[in-house]
Amino acid sequence: MNVVTTIKSGAIVLVMGGMSVSLPVWADSMENLANTLISMRGEVEELQSQLDMEKQSHKTRMDALSSQMSDLSVENQRQTVAIEKLQQALVKYEQATAEAKSGEESLLPVVLTALDDLKQSVQGGFPFKVEERLSELSNLRSQLESRALEPKKAANRIWAFIEDEIRLTRENGVYSQTIDLEGEKRLVDVAKLGAVFLYFQSSDNRFGQAVKQSGKWRFVELKDPKEKEQISVLFDSLKKQIRQGYFELPNPWAWGA
Repeated sequence: MNVVTTIKSGAIVLVMGGMSVSLPVWADSMENLANTLISMRGEVEELQSQLDMEKQSHKTRMDALSSQMSDLSVENQRQTVAIEKLQQALVKYEQATAEAKSGEESLLPVVLTALDDLKQSVQGGFPFKVEERLSELSNLRSQLESRALEPKKAANRIWAFIEDEIRLTRENGVYSQTIDLEGEKRLVDVAKLGAVFLYFQSSDNRFGQAVKQSGKWRFVELKDPKEKEQISVLFDSLKKQIRQGYFELPNPWAWGA
């Protein structure tokens, strides 16, 4: 192979078998390639860093969800126990009525005791239409005490009330309800999911939920746009009679019971 070295325009040119190679051009090409590799390595490291952060974020979310699922499991057990107590009460009052053979007066104390138990249950229980439910019990007691209603008929009304209470723990839907929000009484729409979740939407597009703290329920407004959107989607779905599916919702039990 013949190799001829010449000087051309200040650059060294190698002529090899009729092919010429300019050394400065070759060097520039290698430098560009090296710079490209360095840039790509930097991008890979940045992507790896982002991936590690996403993994950590995912783990944190999963840990939080696991904790929330544990809270929901505890609350579900509480609701199951509450339902069982109501069912036991229903059986108890049915038996009491069946055994009350000595007249209406002997049934009266049983019915009044039942009203007291139900009143206590409603006051300390799920904050859905509490005033309306208490008013129904109060009217029933007033009719009993004034003798406008016979104890036997009152007992039937009590059984129906207990059955309604049990049904409330199973039903999902949108209702109107007056709530106490920051010391102000407001009429809002509420989305009730069984007797575990209760969200509200006001006419001026304020969104929030019922939370239980220190054994007491209260309504709080949510400010986070994502949480407000989640509640809005729930209301839209329930109003369209869509009662099944996947819903991502704010967790009221994260506030602590």
